[in-house]
Amino acid sequence: MMVSMQRNTRQRTAILDALGRQDDFRSAQQIHEQMRADGETVGLATVYRNLQTMAHGGQVDVLVTDDGESIYRQCAQSGHHHHLVCRECGRTVEFQAPQVEDWARRVAREHGFTDVDHTMEIFGLCPEHSGAPSDDASSSGA
Repeated sequence: MMVSMQRNTRQRTAILDALGRQDDFRSAQQIHEQMRADGETVGLATVYRNLQTMAHGGQVDVLVTDDGESIYRQCAQSGHHHHLVCRECGRTVEFQAPQVEDWARRVAREHGFTDVDHTMEIFGLCPEHSGAPSDDASSSGA
């Protein structure tokens, strides 16, 4: 992930503020709507352009949905990580997977690849939408 120094504009600050109040991934349109509701007068094209720049610079994570739409989230973890995303409500859990990292390096090395990067997102239903108990509830002895 490439991190670059970017000029911190009023629009970028407002976008990061809107993202910082959300736990799930949001489309540029959803972020723009939230910003307008907050009284910001930024255009949708500016939101798209800034989100792309921030994603490229590592300030936000971006996923591409099944229908090809990019969705964005300001993540709590810095550095390389992955996401579990609920298909129903968008709830997102960040996680690290050292076994996946080891596997990816091994496969790349076996095939002579270098300077390898990857993404992994797992989509499913969160405990609230699947009816399954969460790990917290099952490990509490209840």
